[in-house]
This record gives sequence, structure tokens and C-alpha cells, in this order.
Amino acid sequence: MIHCCPQPHPIRYRGFVSGLPRLPLDSGTVELLPRDGSALLVPGFLAPDDADDLLDRCGASIPWESTSLVMFGREVAEPRLSAWIADIGVVYGYSGRDRRVHPWSPDLDRVRRLCEARTGSSFNGVLANLYRDGRDHMGWHADDESCLGVDPVIASVSLGAERRFDLRHRQTGETVSCLLPHGSLLVMSGRSQIAWKHRLPRSARLDNARLNLTFRLIRSPR
Repeated sequence: MIHCCPQPHPIRYRGFVSGLPRLPLDSGTVELLPRDGSALLVPGFLAPDDADDLLDRCGASIPWESTSLVMFGREVAEPRLSAWIADIGVVYGYSGRDRRVHPWSPDLDRVRRLCEARTGSSFNGVLANLYRDGRDHMGWHADDESCLGVDPVIASVSLGAERRFDLRHRQTGETVSCLLPHGSLLVMSGRSQIAWKHRLPRSARLDNARLNLTFRLIRSPR
């Protein structure tokens, strides 16, 4: 069984995360965004032993795929491995291509229920990403596809190597950066996908892998 760490009284943070601090696991809930939406970071969402076990099990059991995107008229390989796991009939895609749907494993379904209990939201799919080392990355984007509806809630669980995460305001260019610890949960909601973009940049000299589980609700399943 996977357990959440007990959470103390939430701590709210407004403004920049300067110097990329490493947050202690008992630091509570940290608000990363100063305005226009919410990005709540829960550093110790999963107990350390559970996070270790989940990383090993998901890394070995998720049916990882290497996919390609069409950019500027040509196909390029995504700099990461990924897989779409969802309820029956729940299709998700981007860049004009639908992802193959894989069934829930018991581990992923348990983490889904933990995220639902923590956020008060329902999720019918998870996009799993495997960043094999610091060369794998995700460019600037927003989870603003029409199938997610207005102001979606995205619950993102980080496992493995600690990586930097950036958010940039679409109008002002204001940037917020933080480190995403092993076993942490990041919940983006409200106007965060409309007003901000986010990315996971390259990390030089990093050899360890990071596994990311982004739970979401597809509101127009086929």
C-alpha cells in the first residue's frame, strides 16, 4: 500500500522561488505562482520508501513509447519516453496525434486515488513521462487542450532525479523556478494553463532518470 506523508498546516508562498531552494519534506504546501492561477507544490506527498518502490515498479512496468512530433513541417523524436494510461475509451493526443491507450496498473490506480483525495478532483488518465537523463527535457508548453475543459486541474507526481521546473507568464515574461523533489506532488489549477507556460529544461551532467506522472481529467472522451 502507498501512503501519503502526513501534512502540516499549509505554508503559502507568494512571489519568486529564488535560488532554487531544496524544500524540506515537512515544509507543507507551497504556492509557486504570484498571480493568475495556482501551482501548489507538496514536497513530501509520498513517503520516501513508497516513492522509491513506485519509481522502481513504474519504471519497469509502464509500456514506454518513443513518439515523434511534427515541428516546422518535419518529424522529430520527443526527447523523452512516455505512455498514456487511462480509463477505457478515454483518448488523449497532442500535435494532431492520438496516443495509444494503456490500462491502469494497480500501482498507478492507487496513486490516482491518492491524488484525487488530496486535490478533491477526479482523474481518468495519466500521461507518464520518463526523462532518462539530463538531456531529456520538455519545452515551453501549456496543458490547454480543449479536451481538458476550462481551468483544468493537473496533478503531477515526480519520482527519481530532482529536476528544475520553470513557469513563465505569457504576458509579462515573469518566471518562477523551483526544484521538484522525489515523491513530490505539483497541482496546477485555475488560470495556470491560460496565463502561464511551463517546461522542464535540460540539466547538464545529470545521469539519473526522472519519472513524472501527470494525472488529468479528459472531459470529452470518445
